Amino acid sequence: MLKKIYSVLGIISLVFIISCGGGDETKTPEKAPEPAVQESNPLENKGIGPIKQVTLNPTIDEKMVDAGQKVYKEKCTSCHKEYEKYIGPAPVGIFERRSPEWIMNMILNPEEMIQKDPIAKDLIKQFASPMANQHLTEVEARSVLEYFRTLKK
Repeated sequence: MLKKIYSVLGIISLVFIISCGGGDETKTPEKAPEPAVQESNPLENKGIGPIKQVTLNPTIDEKMVDAGQKVYKEKCTSCHKEYEKYIGPAPVGIFERRSPEWIMNMILNPEEMIQKDPIAKDLIKQFASPMANQHLTEVEARSVLEYFRTLKK
């Protein structure tokens, strides 16, 4: 009885492997995925929202970092991990990829950013989950931004 089960499973496996094989070489190749929307310099994109200018002091404000870390842990860690991709992108190294204004506008205005900003639209394609609006204040978002400054690769 056991031999019959193994024989049947073997035949099913063989049929599956053959059906998934290369097959007819004259098939038209599948259409390549559309390239991601790119800007000439993503660091110049300030995003869409209330933040038009952010000035980062040369020294890190530790009090702001502590407040930002607390907000991040309470509101963001269900979708973001500091050092690895998760449901959303990791914030480590974010300043190499995005402007401070863009980061804050994404935190404060994710719905409109996802609809209109080319970088945010591309992120939706990569992560397939929109950023949730956590309804942070500008002060809270700026504190989170300061916390992100402390994350090192």
